[in-house]
Amino acid sequence: MAELSGHRIRPRVGYVILTVVGLGLTWVTDVFQIISYASRAFAVYYALQAAIAAMAAQRQGAQGRAIWFAALALLAFAVAVFGQAVEV
Repeated sequence: MAELSGHRIRPRVGYVILTVVGLGLTWVTDVFQIISYASRAFAVYYALQAAIAAMAAQRQGAQGRAIWFAALALLAFAVAVFGQAVEV
């Protein structure tokens, strides 16, 4: 949070904010919903990483790799948007 805020938020304050948000999320939702949110967040993270890799490959002239990474980015975004929670 410190890096993203341009060091306006100190790390100690960032940890407090994350802890409060985590505790609030735990009290408001059930465990399966938290796992669903975390899974979607990871899918979005991996989609962004694949999109960055696709752009880097495009700039380097590696068209095949760029297409592959772009396809992975689209797949990860689809998982984040259309993924269904499975409860046993």
